[in-house]
Amino acid sequence: MIITMKNFKKIVTVLIIALINFSVFSQNVHRKFDSIKQFDSYVEVKTNDGLYRFQPYGNKIIETSFIPNGESFSENSHAVVLKPTSVKMKIIETSNNTEIKLLDFSIKIAHSPFQISYYYEGKLLTSEKNGYSKNDEFEELDFNLTNDEILYGGGARALGMNRRGYRLQLYNRAHYGYETHSELMNFTIPLVYSSKMYAIHFDNAPIGYLDLDSQKNNTLTYQTISGRKTYQIIAGDDWEELVENYVSLTGFQPLIPRWALGNFASRFGYHSQQEVENTIAKFSEEKIPVDAVILDLFWFGKEMKGTMGNLEFHKDSFPNPEKMIANLKAKGVKTILITEPFVLTTSNRWQEAVDKDILGKTKEGKPYTYDFYFGNTGIIDIFKPEGKQWFWDIYKNLNNIGVAGWWGDLGEPEVHPSDLLHATGTADEVHNIYGHNWAKLIFEGYQKDFPNQRPFILMRAGYSGSQHYGMIPWSGDVNRTWGGLQSQVEIALQMGMQGLGYMHSDLGGFAGDNLDDELYTRWLQYGVFQPIYRPHAQEEVPSEPIFREATTKALAKKSIELRYSLLPYNYTLSFENNQKGTPLMRPLFFENTTNNELFLNDKTYLWGNDILVSPVVNSRLKQQEVTFPKNANWFNFYTDEKVEGGQTKTVQLSLESIPTYVRGGAFIPMIASIQNTDAYSLKSFDLHFYFDETVKESEGKLYNDDGETPNAFEKEMYEILHFESELKKGCLTVEIELELGENYQFSSKEIKLIVHNISKKPKKVKGYKFTWNDEKGTLEIIISIQKVSEKTIKIKF
Repeated sequence: MIITMKNFKKIVTVLIIALINFSVFSQNVHRKFDSIKQFDSYVEVKTNDGLYRFQPYGNKIIETSFIPNGESFSENSHAVVLKPTSVKMKIIETSNNTEIKLLDFSIKIAHSPFQISYYYEGKLLTSEKNGYSKNDEFEELDFNLTNDEILYGGGARALGMNRRGYRLQLYNRAHYGYETHSELMNFTIPLVYSSKMYAIHFDNAPIGYLDLDSQKNNTLTYQTISGRKTYQIIAGDDWEELVENYVSLTGFQPLIPRWALGNFASRFGYHSQQEVENTIAKFSEEKIPVDAVILDLFWFGKEMKGTMGNLEFHKDSFPNPEKMIANLKAKGVKTILITEPFVLTTSNRWQEAVDKDILGKTKEGKPYTYDFYFGNTGIIDIFKPEGKQWFWDIYKNLNNIGVAGWWGDLGEPEVHPSDLLHATGTADEVHNIYGHNWAKLIFEGYQKDFPNQRPFILMRAGYSGSQHYGMIPWSGDVNRTWGGLQSQVEIALQMGMQGLGYMHSDLGGFAGDNLDDELYTRWLQYGVFQPIYRPHAQEEVPSEPIFREATTKALAKKSIELRYSLLPYNYTLSFENNQKGTPLMRPLFFENTTNNELFLNDKTYLWGNDILVSPVVNSRLKQQEVTFPKNANWFNFYTDEKVEGGQTKTVQLSLESIPTYVRGGAFIPMIASIQNTDAYSLKSFDLHFYFDETVKESEGKLYNDDGETPNAFEKEMYEILHFESELKKGCLTVEIELELGENYQFSSKEIKLIVHNISKKPKKVKGYKFTWNDEKGTLEIIISIQKVSEKTIKIKF
C-alpha cells in the first residue's frame, strides 16, 4: 500500500477517533458484576469488591453510592434535603449487560469489563471510568469526558467560564486581594456542570480535590480523604430546568427580606455609635437611598486585635446600642452586625467558653488554641449541641434588642488546624461545611424563636445547599482594582448555577487604598444588576457614596436610585429563585445551548429573563462589544434604540450608565425611587412594555407580599400581577390579571402602562385615554384597578 498524504490524513483521523473513543469508554477491568436486586425505591448491584446502590430522586436525578467490602452505607448527607420518591424502575438483563430503566433516565451496566453509563432520554451523559478506587492519599471516583465538553462549577473561583483543565482544591480558604485569577476561594463546592447538559454532585463533606481533566486525558476525578462514595447525576431539558433539579435536591433559597435588595452602608469599619449615626444622617441629607448599616468588628472592641469573641457592644464606643438601633429603625434603616466563630483567649468570653465546654478540642480533650492574625484563639464547635446553643443564645439576645441581620465572617474557617477535633469529626472532615452549618444554626434558630421574621445571613464561606439555610454569599476580599472587577461576573454566574443565587461582590472593591472614581462608578453601575447592593471596603478610601467627590457621588446616587426603581422587577426575580432556584444573574447560554461562544461568555449576561447587561470593566473605554442573544430583539434601556439579536455589536459608552437592554416583548415594572423599602408600595407604579412587532405573544409577572413574613407565598399571603400581550391583525392587546392569595388583603392600584417603540400614533385605545409622545415613540395609558379583576387594553394601530 502506498501511503499518500491524503491517506495519511485519513489514518491519523481514524487513530485520533479511536483514541478518543478509548478514552471516553475506558472501563474497569478489575471490577466484576455479581448480581442485581431491586427494592421498593432503589436498586443494589453486587460486585466482587463492593456494592452499588442506585437511588432515584424522581426521574431526572439518580444517586449512586459505592460501598466497598467491609464498609456500610452512610445516609448522612450534609447537602441533600430532597426526599427520595418511588418511581417505576424496570430491570432489563442480557448476557453481558444490565439496564435499570426509568421514565427518563437509564443506567446501563456492562458486566465485563465492568462499566456504569448514564443515559437521559436515550442520550449518553457520562460514564464511570474506573469508578471507585483508593490509593495511599485519596479515595477517588472518576468519570469519562468527551473531548469537547466545557465544565463549570467547583464553587467560587476566578478561572474563566470553562474550568476544564484545573485540579481544584476542595478546601474553603480566603484569598485576600485577588484579581483576575484565583484557583482557591471561600466556597469550594463538589459540583460539576457539563455543556452536555448534565451535572454531577459529589455528596461528601471532607476535604479533597476536584480534578477537571488536568492531565488532559478526558477524565473527571473527585478525590477525598474520607467519607461517602456517593454522587448524584442530574439531568434536565434546558439549563433552567437542570439548575432547578440540582437546587431542588439541595434545597431552595428562602425568600430574603425585601429590604435586603436595597442599598447598604458598610465599611471596615464604623468605630463608634456617633460615627454610625452621622453616616446615616449624611445619607438622608444627600437624599441617597439606604436600607441597612453593617457594623464591622469595632462594635465589640476598640482594637482590631485581641477582642474577637466578646460578641457584645463595647459600651465606651457604643454607649447606648438599643437606642441607636431603635433610632435607625425609625428611619427605615436596619442594623447588621459582624460575628466570627473565634473566641480569643484575651476576649471577655474566653473563660465562659472554656467553662461551658463549647470549643474545638485537642486529642487530649483540652480546648485547642492557636495563633492567627487577630490573636490567640479557640474556635466554637458548632457541631456540638452545647456549642450550637451557646452561639445561638448570643444571636437571640441581640435580635431581641433589634438587630435585623448577621454577617458571618472568617467562616471557612480562616485558620483551622487539621488535628483539631470537633464533636462530629476532625477539622479536615468538617472544614468545608463549617460555614454551611453556621448558617443553618442561625436559620433554624429563627424558625424556632422568631418564626415571623425572615433572617438576613451574609456569609463568606459555605457548601452545597447552603442556600437552603438563607445564606447570602459574597466573593470575599477582592482587590480594589479593575482586575478585581473583571472577575466578578464569572464568579456570580457560576455560583448562581450552583444554587447560591445571591453571590455578589463588595461594590467598589475591598482590598487596598486605591482611589479611582471611574472604577467606583462602574462597579456601582454593575451593582444595580447583581443580587445585593453593598459597597464595602477598607476605610482608607470611603466605600459610601456620600463621602465621594461631587461628580462620583451624583453618578452613584443615580445608580442607587435606579436600583430602587427596579425593586418590583428584582423582588420578582427573588421569588422565582425561591420557587425554582433560577439564578438572578444568568449566563447567555441559558438562551441558546448550541452556540459554543455563549458557553464561554462572561462579558454580557441576563439579569432575570428580560434585561441584558454588559458591565464596563476596563478604564477609559469609549466603546465595547456586546453580545445580543438570538431569538429576540433588544432595546436600549436608556434610549429605546433597537438592536437585532444574534450578533455581537460594538456600542458606544457613556459615563452615566453601562450598556443595558430589554428583551422585545418584555414587561418591566418600576416605581419612583424611595429613600428605603419602608416606603415601598405598589399603589402607583409604571409598567414598561417593550413592543416588538416580531413578538406575537409575551407574558410577565410581578410578585408582591409584605416583604418580611417567611413562606408568605405558601401561607397565601401574596399577590401576583400577570401580564400578557398579543399582537394580531394590527391590534396589540395587553391583559393585566391580579391573582390574590387567600390571606392577602386587596389594595387598589394605579398603573401607568408605558408602551415603548411605537412607530406612529395609534388610531385608538379602546376604553382608555392615552398620551402619545411622538419624539420618544411611547404611549402612556393609566389603568386603575379597584377590585380583583382582569383588565384588557386594546391598542389599534
